[in-house]
Amino acid sequence: MITELNNSHEDVATKIFTVFQNSYKIEAQLIGTLDFPPLFRSAKDIENSKTQFYGFIENNCLAGVIEVALKGKELEIDSLTVDPDFFQRGIANKLINHVLASFNFSKAIVETAVGNLPAINLYKKNGFVEFKKWTPSHGIEKLALSMNCSLTGDNGVNS
Repeated sequence: MITELNNSHEDVATKIFTVFQNSYKIEAQLIGTLDFPPLFRSAKDIENSKTQFYGFIENNCLAGVIEVALKGKELEIDSLTVDPDFFQRGIANKLINHVLASFNFSKAIVETAVGNLPAINLYKKNGFVEFKKWTPSHGIEKLALSMNCSLTGDNGVNS
């Protein structure tokens, strides 16, 4: 089940933080770095965030989280994580589909590490295309992907 999460509650922010930490540790290993900026985000940072969080609940556990921000008609996917205990169950795909179907937007964008091939493949499967590569100051090469959509409510999402 997917539900909006009220990250301004300390206990909810802590649960989101735990999923982020568990997932981002795996991603850091995957891309070969110990200095991975998402791991430095605190539960308090999440609690104070103005973005929207949606969680996938399985067996009363927070199994996955997607964080989004709608800026005008552009939907930004800021985070998408699945707890490693729940990998390979289609949770990330369900979270993407949920947010793409829930917002009216003309363009959706997401960024990930170039070395995160599972994420890149997931986004491409959902209609995203690469549009930019760069290396920020932290030194981890990144890739931005986007998807253009009509604002009719049907964003071409695969269920």
